Amino acid sequence: MTVAELSKVLANFTAWLDGYGETSWDYQSFFAGPVGGRAKALYYRQRTAGTAAVSPMIFCEAFLPSARQLFHHRIRFPIADAHYAMGFAFLYEANGNAPYLERAGHFLNELKKSRCPDFKEYCWGYPFDWVTRNGVIKRQTPLITTTPYVYEAFLQTYQLDQREEWKGILESIVRHATVDIKDFRTSETASCCSYTPFDRGGVVNAAAYRAFLLTSAFRVFSKTDYWEIAERNLNFVFESQNSDGSWYYAMDGVRDFVDHFHTCFVMKALGKIHALTGHRGCLEALSKGVDYYLENLFADDRLPKPFARAPRLTVYRRELYDCAECINVCLLLRDRFPQLRKTLDTVVGGIVKDWIKSDGSFRSRRLLLGWDNVPMHRWGQSQMFRALAFYLREESKSGDRDQKTDDPSQCTSFGRPLLEKCKVSPTIRKWE
Repeated sequence: MTVAELSKVLANFTAWLDGYGETSWDYQSFFAGPVGGRAKALYYRQRTAGTAAVSPMIFCEAFLPSARQLFHHRIRFPIADAHYAMGFAFLYEANGNAPYLERAGHFLNELKKSRCPDFKEYCWGYPFDWVTRNGVIKRQTPLITTTPYVYEAFLQTYQLDQREEWKGILESIVRHATVDIKDFRTSETASCCSYTPFDRGGVVNAAAYRAFLLTSAFRVFSKTDYWEIAERNLNFVFESQNSDGSWYYAMDGVRDFVDHFHTCFVMKALGKIHALTGHRGCLEALSKGVDYYLENLFADDRLPKPFARAPRLTVYRRELYDCAECINVCLLLRDRFPQLRKTLDTVVGGIVKDWIKSDGSFRSRRLLLGWDNVPMHRWGQSQMFRALAFYLREESKSGDRDQKTDDPSQCTSFGRPLLEKCKVSPTIRKWE
């Protein structure tokens, strides 16, 4: 796909976003309101009765996606705002068009408004009550799977427009990730971390997110304390990897499924940490992980499939979110794992061929019959926009790729470049 063609896709999407607005329904809209929430909670308590209770929502999800509006209203999602901020920053980097940088700043301003109000430090969660098998996570509870995206958005944009306010917010985010998110020792060298400030941890991608955020903060702020925490979380990710190269969602003996986008989350974090540090363990884990990923999480047409082995009945064949995260992983890792280049071309081509609607937005899911065309900012629209903008930035500046890092996750500290393009500081013990 040419730069001009991709630029047109992104311009059309931006025009759609301007008209549609920055709130949307969501994958969880069926269960975010009181009716759906009670039904889902019953499902986790009493499987038979709960199955009957959630069946109408599952039916609508499979055959009448627009029925979401009957269960909840459009809302704003911080994780989507973070992806949009990064996407517009990538567009600015690709062509130097100042309004794109202004648009990135707009989304950062919205993120300032949507921070969790009951916490001293800057942090973000979901704007709805999230019913899980372990109980209800109340709205505005900070999530370590959301806050790192906001950190990345502020850091990427700060490097383009160095506002002291944004630096202060970055420092606050890091304090939250260090203090409010808790560690739980799992071995002599490893610790998992909590998903929120209030749970007992065990989710693998949560530890990967935090390990990346604090590794980046260690590099940006030159504080070894951040690396000491990050290293234990990173070791938990290493120790959680199965012999076949996969990672379960959680190490609790219950949530032992392997799915596409959570696998991408883990590999993205390892790829970014490796780019920042040269950590040998990251490369070894990725070598096994990439092999498993390519062999088990793609359909016969070499496009992403949701699960290696589905833990429950699924009502869709393919997910926009999976495709977006696949593009991100391939862009981050293709120089280290050249086999991902073909996958990148296949997935981008598949998106352009089948997933772009006439209004410029993306289809959300390919269902068992037909498509889910409800645009959901958190569930694929923002992630795909960011992924394609990242791709455009890389293709637009391919001539000087040798001078770039893999991702703006960001091998510079405030005021000075890191030593030797992010190689390990001699003051830190050897990675081996």
